Amino acid sequence: MNDESFFTLAVHAGEDRQRHHGALSVPIYTASVYAFSDAESGAAIHNEFIPGYYYSRLGNPTTDALEQTIAKLEGTFVNAGDAENYRDAIRPNTRLFWIETPSNPLLQITDIRAVAEIAKANGIVTVADNTFATPFNQQPVRLGADIAVHSGTKYLGGHSDLTAGLLVAGSEMVKHIRQKAIKLFGGTISPQVAWLVMRGIKTLGLRMERHNANASAIANMLAAHPKVGKVYYPGLDGHENRTVAQSQMRGFSGIASFDLGSAEAGKAFVNGVQLCTLASSLGGVETLVQHAATMTHATLSPEHRQRAGITDGLIRISVGIEDLDDLKADIDQALSNI
Repeated sequence: MNDESFFTLAVHAGEDRQRHHGALSVPIYTASVYAFSDAESGAAIHNEFIPGYYYSRLGNPTTDALEQTIAKLEGTFVNAGDAENYRDAIRPNTRLFWIETPSNPLLQITDIRAVAEIAKANGIVTVADNTFATPFNQQPVRLGADIAVHSGTKYLGGHSDLTAGLLVAGSEMVKHIRQKAIKLFGGTISPQVAWLVMRGIKTLGLRMERHNANASAIANMLAAHPKVGKVYYPGLDGHENRTVAQSQMRGFSGIASFDLGSAEAGKAFVNGVQLCTLASSLGGVETLVQHAATMTHATLSPEHRQRAGITDGLIRISVGIEDLDDLKADIDQALSNI
């Protein structure tokens, strides 16, 4: 299999038909406990000297298949904004850098390579939230980050029907996390949900191509609209970190944000859409819009929101895979009523 073909990996990574009796789709294993054939093998499996399963919180054939899938897509389990602000923020007790790129909701771009270099020089672990980009558009671990995390609820699942989180890292880091954090504190995905995420991943490449293309077109449309202020999308020529985004991303994903100038205008827009859906999440096949100041960032004080650049009229749109002309028509009619 060509390791450089994301589309092929997305369909076939994680499958083992001999192990699953020829099943084309990985079966859902609902067992919580696994029997041992004898004391010696039981001890070896339980202490992870040899592969095997003994308790589903620490391993399950279905969740294992998902782990193998996301690892291949992110390029791991082999050894493998302004970045200087991270260097300036280092304190004697700093142990971890957290990167979200593109960021939510202003789509700021962090130079992963530069931050990871600063981190490694100072003995700091770098964690990159890759939810918005997905492995199709960006692979943080290959760019130098120690860990990549995903809300699988979003693009990986892709159909607004599951809740999941995934962590990707090198084998030693994953082993440490599994033995410490997961074994002691839980946080285990169910096999049913793992199966749904794997099903979604099979079409991830196809969906992301469409999300990328539609969002780029919508962002350019919004940037040219007289009723729209600033538009935030890494693919736009005027984006402050577009050069960095181009250097580390295949595409710019399906999220854009734009400013309508006031809370009243923002509310009027989200109330006026017909094809688009007013909802808080993102990354599904359907286009979702939300008014940041009264929804995802409503718990912040007005002063805090202003300092973060989240204005009263900020709208975030998760552009879906619908027909582009239909999306443009809906957005245009909603803007015309402001």
